[in-house]
Amino acid sequence: MNKKHNKQKQRKGFPWTFIAIGGILLIVAAFFFANQSGDSGGTPSIAVDQQKIDYGDVKFGVNKTFAIKVTNTGDSTLRFKEEPYIEVLEGC
Repeated sequence: MNKKHNKQKQRKGFPWTFIAIGGILLIVAAFFFANQSGDSGGTPSIAVDQQKIDYGDVKFGVNKTFAIKVTNTGDSTLRFKEEPYIEVLEGC
């Protein structure tokens, strides 16, 4: 009879394993929902206000600044997967 009493006592314990598994499933579900994009299936398109910037001759060590306006002319969210690439051409 003592063995029966011990088994019943063990079954009445708090189900930590089920809570842990449930918590992990909630975290995984939240991760997948957070990474879904809210795009409507359109296509993003990038446009800049200037294709070329000509400073003429610039002496070495002189800093020049400029601003480029970048806009999304498409109908979906524009996202960069890598750092934007800017090419500096010499002699243009």
